[in-house]
Amino acid sequence: MIRRSSRAIVALAALLPALSAEALAQGAPPAPPVTVATPLAKRVTNWDEFTGRFEASEQVEVRARVSGFLDSVHFRDGDLVKAGDLLFTIDQRPYKLAVDAARAEVARAKAQVDLNQNEVERAEALTQNRTITARDIDQRRANLNGAIASQQAAEANLKTAELNLEWTQVRAPLAGRVSNKRVDQGNLIAGGQSGATLLTTIVAVDPIKFVFDASEADYLRYAKSQDLRKPGTPVRVRLSSETKWDREGKIDFVDNALNARSATIRTRAVFPNPDGQLTPGTFGRLRLFAGEGDALLVPDAVIVSDQANKIVFTVGADNKVVPKPVQLGAISDGLRVITKGLAASDKVIVNGIANPMVRPGVAVTPQPTEIKAAAAN
Repeated sequence: MIRRSSRAIVALAALLPALSAEALAQGAPPAPPVTVATPLAKRVTNWDEFTGRFEASEQVEVRARVSGFLDSVHFRDGDLVKAGDLLFTIDQRPYKLAVDAARAEVARAKAQVDLNQNEVERAEALTQNRTITARDIDQRRANLNGAIASQQAAEANLKTAELNLEWTQVRAPLAGRVSNKRVDQGNLIAGGQSGATLLTTIVAVDPIKFVFDASEADYLRYAKSQDLRKPGTPVRVRLSSETKWDREGKIDFVDNALNARSATIRTRAVFPNPDGQLTPGTFGRLRLFAGEGDALLVPDAVIVSDQANKIVFTVGADNKVVPKPVQLGAISDGLRVITKGLAASDKVIVNGIANPMVRPGVAVTPQPTEIKAAAAN
């Protein structure tokens, strides 16, 4: 009996591996389904994208040319103003008195000129009778010339006084958006060419400029294909809150040298801004035309980040998941351009990546579909 039991146990032990393998095979989960499609092959317009900042096309610090007490302010902080709009008024009373005094001096000088003119005319009439000497005539003519010079000086002083009176009204030197007032009404402000009090600032907003830095490699590449210094090179820009590239502009300046530290060259574009929505200091994204060519496109959602690398999951010939590192281009018709890393025959997983069972080396059940481009912007 003992020998028979031992034989039964040995036979059962030999049968167990086969039963376990069959049980595992029957209970193993099926290969997860995924949707796959070949990349969309399409001729696209290539764009290079740069990040930059908007700058005012013109900027001015508003200062008074004459000193005095600030009498009134004629704008609201942040208003859009036109060139010549009245911004500040300085107390005009002392300058009006200076104008009156200068006019009186002009009148006195004119009277002196008239008097000397009459004396010269009388002297010239008396010379015929030889009742006056030539020296007296020369003296009277000299007095007339001196009076004329005094009149001219008085008229110049009058113009200066009138100009100072005009400068008591501080006007906008250019059209744009005014900042807040830096001095309140009633304060004494200093004017003149040096040490003048800053009253406010104005930045021109239409047109507005966009400044960005292009790398040395980009600059050399563009130097072969197109001259950025040629007036009118078209560009597009969008804000961080926008998705469409609706704002069109032109490059108007490329610096004359590359920055030795950053190996970049400063470039500037100009954009119309009639509604004033683009504000100096705002960051934006700029697109620069880089030619046309054939490209492979995939949905942006299928791209996975692995630290600094970008990866697209594909299905190989044995239906196993194969990750492929790729290099990304711009968005075109709602799809991401793949510049390197994919072949036109690759089966890209476009749906099912979120499944935790879908990982490199795992067998999957591919279900074919098609990648379609969205409507072009």
